[in-house]
Amino acid sequence: MIKIKLKCFSQVKYALETDELIFELEDGTTSYEFEKIVRQRSGDKLEGVTLRIAVNQEYVKDDTELYDGDEVVLIPPVQGG
Repeated sequence: MIKIKLKCFSQVKYALETDELIFELEDGTTSYEFEKIVRQRSGDKLEGVTLRIAVNQEYVKDDTELYDGDEVVLIPPVQGG
């Protein structure tokens, strides 16, 4: 088992109603699998929201394996003008 810290901002913070969560996951969990877990936990609040995944402050691909102690951020699109 590994422990992952999820930092929550913007729509993710709204959907999960917190700034930060700790998840215990199976060894070998990928960033894509973790995103699916977070989406399930949010109910339908993240439905249709495109998210980028960053691990330890670097954008990663969907197949990136997560490790104990990683800090993950799911980043929604930035809006503004």
